[in-house]
Amino acid sequence: MDAKCYVKYQRYGRRKVGQVIDQIRGKSLYEAEQILNNLPMRCTEVLHKAVKSAGANLSVKLGRKVDLKAVWVKEAFANQGPTKFLRRMQPGPQGRAMPFKRKMCHITMTVSDSKEASR
Repeated sequence: MDAKCYVKYQRYGRRKVGQVIDQIRGKSLYEAEQILNNLPMRCTEVLHKAVKSAGANLSVKLGRKVDLKAVWVKEAFANQGPTKFLRRMQPGPQGRAMPFKRKMCHITMTVSDSKEASR
């Protein structure tokens, strides 16, 4: 059985989050938590919450407590969110003012209780 977790509108770039997601895809939740604890990137806090939430969603679906070593990260990816225009200006060419943009991403995490389903 599969369970999903969506984390939307996070103020991290899609590529930087994707680098961390590549490290945990296909691993068990226990291994994923250990990896996330040891990586020196800021987005690991958000991904740690997403992994725990997806595991909790699976335990609710199954109706019993699940072992973290028996649950696998089946799918994980980060999509580009909206680039938010903050009310700040950045200097542009020929004296113009350019809006200051912040990148955002949407994270999707899918976990499964069977190893065969994970890639």
